[in-house]
Amino acid sequence: MAVFPEVAKIKYEGTSSANPLVFRYYNETEVIEGKTMREHLRFSVAFWHTLRGSGADPFGPGTMYRPWEGADTVDNAINRVKVFFEFCEKLGAPFYCFHDRDIAPEGKTLAESNKNLDAVVKVFKEEQDRTGITLLWGTANLFGNPRYMHGAATSCNADAFAYAAAQVKKALECTMFLGGQGYTFWGGREGYQCIWNTDMKREVEHLAKFMHMAVDYAKEIGFKGQFYFEPKPKEPTKHQYDFDCAACINFLRAYDLDKYVKMNIETNHATLATHSVEHEIDYAGSQGFLGSIDANAGDMLLGWDTDQFPTDVYMTSKIMYYLLKHGGFTTGGLNFDAKVRRESFEPVDLFYAHIGGMDAFALGLKIAVEMRKTGELEKLLKERYASWDSGIGAEIEAGKADFKSLEKYMFEKGEAAPNVSGRQELLENIVNRYMFKS
Repeated sequence: MAVFPEVAKIKYEGTSSANPLVFRYYNETEVIEGKTMREHLRFSVAFWHTLRGSGADPFGPGTMYRPWEGADTVDNAINRVKVFFEFCEKLGAPFYCFHDRDIAPEGKTLAESNKNLDAVVKVFKEEQDRTGITLLWGTANLFGNPRYMHGAATSCNADAFAYAAAQVKKALECTMFLGGQGYTFWGGREGYQCIWNTDMKREVEHLAKFMHMAVDYAKEIGFKGQFYFEPKPKEPTKHQYDFDCAACINFLRAYDLDKYVKMNIETNHATLATHSVEHEIDYAGSQGFLGSIDANAGDMLLGWDTDQFPTDVYMTSKIMYYLLKHGGFTTGGLNFDAKVRRESFEPVDLFYAHIGGMDAFALGLKIAVEMRKTGELEKLLKERYASWDSGIGAEIEAGKADFKSLEKYMFEKGEAAPNVSGRQELLENIVNRYMFKS
C-alpha cells in the first residue's frame, strides 16, 4: 500500500505550471553541454533526514507526523526501506545515501547490530534492483551512541576506536554489497571541547591510522568506490579536526591519504567555518580534491547547522559555476543532506522540499552554463592577472626568477606598475544580469 497516495510520479511541466508537485526547471533528459541534467546534477536523497528526521531541536522534541516510524525494530526498518524507495521513485532521484544506524536498529551487541543491518540491507538491494536507484555513498554513525562521547577515531578510549573500526568495516561491506559508489568519513565528534585534557597530536595520528585501516580493508575486499572526507568546523565539539577543506586536505597530505580520499563538501558546514560553499568548492577543485556535495543551506541569523533545503538560486548558480569550472562531477553528486522545518510536519512537505531544491539547482545549472558560455567573467579575471602572462610574471611562474633577479628588475624599473581595478561591482552587476535575464 502506497504511503504517499496523493503524490504521483513528479514530472517536468515547465515554468508556466503552478502545480506544486511538478518540476518547473528540472527536466532530467534536457541536454546541456553534452550531458543531461540528470547526469550533471546526480541528485541523491539522504535516508536519515528524509525518513528518520523527527523535527526535534535543542528546545523541543520532534513534531513530525511519520506513519512509517513506530517501534525501532528490524521489521519496521524493512517497512521504512519500502517507503523510502516509493519516495525516491516518485521523486525521480537516481541516488540515495545512508548512515548505518539510521537504516537498522542498533542491537545490544555488535553481533546483533550487524545481524540487524544484514536483514535490512538485503531489502535495500531488492529495492535497488526493482527501481534502478543506486547508492551514492554509505557511512557509519560514529557520534550518536554514548560510547563516542569523546569521539570515535580520536577518542581517548581505545575500545571506542576499536568499536568504531568494527562498525566502519561492516558499513563498508554493506556499501560494497549495495554497489555503492563511495564511502564518507564523517566523525561528528572528531575534535575536542577542552584543550587541557587533549593530546591533539595523538588524536590526529589516530584519525590517520583509522582512515588507513579503512583504505586497506577496502583494497582487501575489492571495494572500488571513492572515499570522501566531510569537513565540519564545530557542533557538537568546540574544535573539529575536520574544520574545512584546507584543514582536511592538509591532513590527508600529511598522512599519505591524499591518493585515496576526496572532499564531501556541505554548504551549511562551509558557512559554519565562515566560508562560502563556492570558496570550498573552488579550493578543493584547485587542489584536485573535489568529490561530492551535500546540498543544503544554513540560516545566516542562526549559529548552528540548520540543514535547510537549498532554494537560493544565487547560491545554486555559484555552486554549479565553480563545479563546472573544475570539470563537474567525476564522482559523487548533489546529496540533499537537508531536512524540512519542524513546522512543516506532514509527509507531503518532503516532496515540496526536494522539488524546490532540485528546481533551484536545475536553474542554477542553466545560469552557470550561460555565464561560462559568454566568458565575460573569465575575461575580467584574465585581465586582472595579465601581468603574470608575460614578462616578469611569466618568468616567476616558470621558476626562472629568484630574489636577486627580482631585486635587479626593480632597481632597473624603479617602481611597480600601477594596480588594476578589481571591478567587484561590475562583476556583481554582470552576475545579476544573468540571474535576471528575461
